[in-house]
Amino acid sequence: MAGARKDPYRKFRYRVEVEGITQAGFNEVSGFDASIDVVEYREGNEVITPRKLPGLAKYGNITLKWGVTDSMDMYNWIQATIQGTVTRKTVTIIAINEAGGDVATWKVIEAWPSKYTAPDFNGTASEVGIELLEMAHEGMTRTK
Repeated sequence: MAGARKDPYRKFRYRVEVEGITQAGFNEVSGFDASIDVVEYREGNEVITPRKLPGLAKYGNITLKWGVTDSMDMYNWIQATIQGTVTRKTVTIIAINEAGGDVATWKVIEAWPSKYTAPDFNGTASEVGIELLEMAHEGMTRTK
């Protein structure tokens, strides 16, 4: 027999921890990705195909969305940045299994807020108001 089957983790079971901020749950986390630039290099005796070398690593901005509450922690973080006090934080995204245990962790390094969007309001809607914070950062790691 080949071994025990490993089912993928479900995307709706997670939690987000932002260093030094106590915030209610986030309903969406998106955008964490990494890519490496490709640098093409051609030596004098190579006629047709250039060599492809790894260049700079780049990381996409991460977006957090949450339902509006009386918590001002995330808003105050971007307000401080707008006023010139850039506080970089570690943001941790943790996948949780069906039993409630942590199964995969991504640490986002040196994150700081780069965009804030307040909720839109509509008198005929019944949805929860959503705030959005986009963060730039300098790298991420995965453990587990």
